[in-house]
Amino acid sequence: MTKISLAPYINFQGKAREAMEHYHKVLGGKLEMFAADEHGRPRPAAEGDPIMYAQLESDGVVIVASDGQPKYAPKVGEHIGLQIRGSDRAQLSGIFDGLADGGQVKMRLTDQPWGTSGWLTDRFGINWNIDIEKS
Repeated sequence: MTKISLAPYINFQGKAREAMEHYHKVLGGKLEMFAADEHGRPRPAAEGDPIMYAQLESDGVVIVASDGQPKYAPKVGEHIGLQIRGSDRAQLSGIFDGLADGGQVKMRLTDQPWGTSGWLTDRFGINWNIDIEKS
């Protein structure tokens, strides 16, 4: 079995840069922020770019964030979820299917420029993002 990780994934609905820079100032560590290029692939975010994906790692703490999708603004309580990621496609596909059982799939596992990703809300109302890294 390969290593998988779990982190909070927060939709800041347009305030990801501000929030992540604040957490970086408070927690230290390494902050990476990405925007989407014209083909939807991640590229380093320039000042003023919407944040497609940001990650802060500091002393074992990992926070993942984005500006979200303006067309799908989250309701209060839906702006945070959990992200599981790793490289074992079979294992993570099984986790996705298990969490989806009795829940609502918002995006099936779909190939993306950075790997494979899917979103769902489980039967307990918890939002999940499953990311399978390219090998």
